[in-house]
Amino acid sequence: MIVELEKVSLKRDGNWILQDLDWKIEKGQNWVLFGLNGSGKTSLLSLLNAYTFPTTGNMCVLGMEFGKTYLAEKLRIQIGFVSSSLQQKFDLGDNAFEVVLSGAFASIGLYETPTDKMRTRAAQLLHDLGCFAYANRRYETLSLGEKQRVLIARALMADPPLLILDEPANGLDFLARESLLESIERISKKPDAPTIIYVTHHIEEILPTFDQTLLLKDGKVFASGSTTDMISSERLSEFFGIPVNVMWNQNRPLLSRVFATNK
Repeated sequence: MIVELEKVSLKRDGNWILQDLDWKIEKGQNWVLFGLNGSGKTSLLSLLNAYTFPTTGNMCVLGMEFGKTYLAEKLRIQIGFVSSSLQQKFDLGDNAFEVVLSGAFASIGLYETPTDKMRTRAAQLLHDLGCFAYANRRYETLSLGEKQRVLIARALMADPPLLILDEPANGLDFLARESLLESIERISKKPDAPTIIYVTHHIEEILPTFDQTLLLKDGKVFASGSTTDMISSERLSEFFGIPVNVMWNQNRPLLSRVFATNK
């Protein structure tokens, strides 16, 4: 089991941020974590990465049970985590290749000497993600989409069994978004691919590889199960509280609002 949450709740400043979450992710599954802003997605990711710990409930990630051992550093090195908050943390002088290499040490910046094996892997990941052409460019000069590709390559350096992508297409234009999504789809099809959790509030980003979806609303699991069941007109109309229509085209969903017609 990759992730197992049982009645997990999180309380902050006297308020319940997450309540009674049940979630199981098995090896080989790829999940979408779908929720609107303020639904609790960020708090849930903090739990998965052991930046915070549940107030109540039982939680196990990658075989490590929360509350039993000191697991924070041991766990995080096994999770490839990509979020927009990482983009501003790297030294201005680092190039893309160095940023990717830093993933082997789970560090922000490259402070240790990488081995030849590490350099070879970093170069291969840059190739796989279509960013080898700018390996020697300073990270700060890259476009938003280029930075996201580099960060995903960095997250994969340590061969993590779990890859969490926190809204990686946020802020990208259509072409950059689709190019990034194609790269993610390719990664997911590799024989040694990690389990992927893709966090988003845009259903058009949901790729065919994400066959399971958890709908998070107001800090609670609204529903979870197969993506085709979760991302449907009926389910999402109930989730949003307004009538919506979901159309599927080439195994990708599109969302539109249904407006009442005047008679």
